[in-house]
Amino acid sequence: MKTFAVIAAVALMGASTVANAAGDAAAGKAKSAMCAACHGMNGISSVPMYPNLAGQKEAYLVKQLKDFKSGARKDPTMNGMAAPLSEADINNLAAYYSSLK
Repeated sequence: MKTFAVIAAVALMGASTVANAAGDAAAGKAKSAMCAACHGMNGISSVPMYPNLAGQKEAYLVKQLKDFKSGARKDPTMNGMAAPLSEADINNLAAYYSSLK
């Protein structure tokens, strides 16, 4: 029973993190101009070395941007691009790109 309680608590914490990450896709679209040079106007990159962002899962995008911002994920360009982003900016960009096909 104790193990079940721990598993349930961890699952609820994870669910609340995802729920708190919900952003405003319209605000994300407005903020996405800085991303377009590498990731394309609609989140589809024309450069093979840059990933497509369109259709990625929102929670994944939030995590990656937070990791770039904190330095947990290292890439000189993305670390610099993510550094000035607020938590709202990150959530909004993730909402926008996850909403694209």
